[in-house]
Amino acid sequence: MSGNPGYAAVPKRQRRRRPRDAEDGSAFPRVVTSRPRGGDQVREVAVVPAEAMDIDAGTSTNAATGGVDGSYLIEAGFDQCAVSPLSLQGIKDAGYERLTRVQEATLPVILEGKDVLAKAKTGTGKTVAFLLPAIELLSTLPRSTSINLLVMLPTRELAYQVAVEARKLLKYHSSLGVQVVIGGTKLSQEQRSMRSTPCQILVATPGRLIDHLENTPGFSARIKGVKVLVLDEADRLLDMGFRRDIEKIIAFIPKERQTLLFSATVPAEVREVSHLAMQKDYKFINTVQEGDEETHAQVNQMYMVAPLDLHFSILYGVLKKHIAEDAEYKVIIFCTTAMVTKLVAEILSQLKLNIREIHSRKSQSARTKVSDEFRKSKGLILVSSDVSARGVDYRDVSLVIQVGLPSDRQQYIHRLGVGVLE
Repeated sequence: MSGNPGYAAVPKRQRRRRPRDAEDGSAFPRVVTSRPRGGDQVREVAVVPAEAMDIDAGTSTNAATGGVDGSYLIEAGFDQCAVSPLSLQGIKDAGYERLTRVQEATLPVILEGKDVLAKAKTGTGKTVAFLLPAIELLSTLPRSTSINLLVMLPTRELAYQVAVEARKLLKYHSSLGVQVVIGGTKLSQEQRSMRSTPCQILVATPGRLIDHLENTPGFSARIKGVKVLVLDEADRLLDMGFRRDIEKIIAFIPKERQTLLFSATVPAEVREVSHLAMQKDYKFINTVQEGDEETHAQVNQMYMVAPLDLHFSILYGVLKKHIAEDAEYKVIIFCTTAMVTKLVAEILSQLKLNIREIHSRKSQSARTKVSDEFRKSKGLILVSSDVSARGVDYRDVSLVIQVGLPSDRQQYIHRLGVGVLE
């Protein structure tokens, strides 16, 4: 494709109220790809109209330092952390051996019980960084029906993913349980689940949490047992208009607690909420060093410029070439709207490619089913709107394609991060 006129390539670089997709019927946009696979280099390609580009294709910045072999991992393992043998075994069974730089920086402070505001990129191990210390604390508490750990996230998919990760780490902590409360599911179903199997760990989106506080008998009493509050993707939570809900929830839970905020960026509003939610002596830990590459070191990125009428043929060509080169391909295609997502999925399915789709017009149960299938499968192409672009972790993704410019720079980075291992 590089021989076609009108295309340009970026040199290889070193390495969630509730979210809604844009539903306008904007013209079929432009293409981006990225290729992550464990320790392999990832490729990122984009096809965009030339007039839409405002970046310099000749520039490149250095990757963040401090990892091993250009990654976010360090030499130290979890056995060097002050955690119990049960937690260590759970970590090992989950497939984690070495710490990431984020975990190295945050775990000792969190294990001491301090409040932490951590600036950390998606895909750098922050989920384990807040779950592991919280589980250590909860394992020492008397068994009860109170909710002791509350994790708030901006999207349903991210909440579900964190709950899956928590269940892995709880493998040898049989006295602890985790539940998810998110929009898009029946409130009554969640109420029955919480009555029948009380949990100590609750993963939630703010809007649904407010629903339970206002409509579920006994819920406000249970949440009075919170010992640890986590706001993950804090910048995104605030971008999506959840601040009032967050403040209301904070007013319900005990002031004597540990609070952890993780955020890819720390704008003024995040700092304001941190002052509201955290103790005055909280620790700010910045794992994004000045000059760090904003995208991941394992991602080799490219973009292409092409006329609109060639976009489908280019997309199909990129996919066929990649499938021919990798029998265990696992591809995500991001589109800008639910309408475009549905169109791309339909056309590629007619071309006999193995396609699944996720967007806001699908029910939550259908989205969860497709997400689970994609997470466990290979030889599959997922076409998604930005409902899956923030914080969601799909392991072993071999190629990410962005069809169309995202809404902003951060959304581009989050799209890229879905295939980078947490």
